[in-house]
Amino acid sequence: MKARQPNLYPSLALYVREALAEIDAILAERKAALKLIAKFIQERTRAVETAKLVFICTHNSRRSQIAQVWAQAAAVVFGVPAVEVYSGGTEAGAFNPRAVAALVRAGFRVERRSEGENPRYEVRYAAQAPPIECFSKVYDQAANPARDFCAVMTCSSADEACPVVLGAAERISLPYDDPGAFDGTDQEATAYDDRCRQIAREMLAVFSTARD
Repeated sequence: MKARQPNLYPSLALYVREALAEIDAILAERKAALKLIAKFIQERTRAVETAKLVFICTHNSRRSQIAQVWAQAAAVVFGVPAVEVYSGGTEAGAFNPRAVAALVRAGFRVERRSEGENPRYEVRYAAQAPPIECFSKVYDQAANPARDFCAVMTCSSADEACPVVLGAAERISLPYDDPGAFDGTDQEATAYDDRCRQIAREMLAVFSTARD
């Protein structure tokens, strides 16, 4: 299905077009997991219910946060209604500034709204759209849904630590390699950009399928 490009910031719109062109390169085993997420969204949409997605990793600092942002943007790009997107960890940390920087390089606009060890950020994909609020939290904190959601496990350690996610209607394993493994090296920015790009094309693939 053709994306709508709903008044995205110009640099982000270009990034989305490039990521969409890479969807066919997604490995078959990952496409299978992505189709399960799309199926969950379709089933909720057909039942006239809200599809709630919670992306979960260990510290809710990198991969789950990036996935939350890209899933929300992809839902808008493909005009998929009644979707709510969240993220959480098996424990709380902070939204890693390297992950924030990768989103900015992709074309999102990010504003830090508080200070402290776990600051809150507002992430925007379009001037007239409401921001996505991002901060680190445990997946079952009050900010997230307590039941009837799809838990998407974005790291292998969280996947192993939470064989059962209480309240989840579906639990889907979709682990990503941790760009944090390259923190402090000359490969740091490249690792974060690569992970951001992978998550972007996979979330775009989910919502392109969910809309069909």
